[in-house]
Amino acid sequence: MFSRMRQMIIKEFIQVFRDKRTRFILIVPPIIQMMVFGYAANYEIHHVPTVVVDFDHSQQSRELISRFKSSPYFEVENQANSSQELSAMIEDGKAIVGLEIHAGFAQALLGGQVAPLQVIVDATNSNSAFLAASYVSQIALGYAQEVQRARIYRIAPQIVEVMPSVQLESRPWYNPRLLSRWFFVPGIIGSLTLVLVITLTAFGVVREREIGTLEQIMVTPITPAEFILSKTLPFFLIGLFDVGLIALVGSLWFHVPFRGNVLVLVTGAVLFILCMLGVGLLTSTACTTQQQALVTSFFFIMPAVTFSGFGFPISTMPHWLQLATYANPLRYFLVVLRGTYLKGVGMDILWPQMGAMAGLGLGLLTISVLRFRKSLD
Repeated sequence: MFSRMRQMIIKEFIQVFRDKRTRFILIVPPIIQMMVFGYAANYEIHHVPTVVVDFDHSQQSRELISRFKSSPYFEVENQANSSQELSAMIEDGKAIVGLEIHAGFAQALLGGQVAPLQVIVDATNSNSAFLAASYVSQIALGYAQEVQRARIYRIAPQIVEVMPSVQLESRPWYNPRLLSRWFFVPGIIGSLTLVLVITLTAFGVVREREIGTLEQIMVTPITPAEFILSKTLPFFLIGLFDVGLIALVGSLWFHVPFRGNVLVLVTGAVLFILCMLGVGLLTSTACTTQQQALVTSFFFIMPAVTFSGFGFPISTMPHWLQLATYANPLRYFLVVLRGTYLKGVGMDILWPQMGAMAGLGLGLLTISVLRFRKSLD
């Protein structure tokens, strides 16, 4: 048995590494995709194109505008002369944020009254619009508090010393600088591993059927169980290699800290790859060509990434979709990745995710092996 399996495994590795395209796919695309996603997948906004129309032309309005110019979040590129011009620039896509300072702004501000500041935001991208509006509020409220404090100091300096105030001191845990990249890079490791293992497993089996070598192999003394193990073990090892490669690039290039135990991460990766091998084998039972395998695999890959919590919190999804995510192995692997990378937690915290992946892996492999054996017969 082991002699026959060894020969099949050697054959599989020879077939993988003698193909220039396959060698290229195993190494170069994962690194390129890690680099691209690491830079592109980002919730932070900087240098948002901003246009200002100032009808007050006062020292206070110019001071407020200078706060926006000095902020790294806004890029005040233009100053409009009318409300219509401001609206036209936003409609044409030349600006995302528009600030309109009405006449009498300084008078109302210095008189202790409400000084309105109209903010117009292009909300085509709701996430960027929400963040931009939040940054506008922080800058405007900070300036208003300084002006109010200066006014009280002029009227009654003694009150300033005893005036109560609340000082907010934030302490973000695990990601002190609130970098989106630290959140996305561990997720990219799981997403790329999912795509690679499923496609390689499905293609590896379907290729044998497509070129006609599957029937030749099955007339040899090798059994269906030995054939399945021999076909999946190389892709299991390749999947582990790619996990290590992608994780190494993410940690060294993007400086994402790894605070956990390597053995915990490897255990999670092993269980997740077993789940993906099951999906790949299941895909191969429904396909006869590699083109069919490619299309069919995306029926699982796209929903799996979308419903995993990779880019969107699962808690914001409808309740029935949240229930569906429990059948997604990537959901649990992302918790393991982010927990080991950023929090440094161990098996005492991550055992529910490990158990869920083990159960899903066992179920997927059992179903896929039974279907595959039936297709072989």
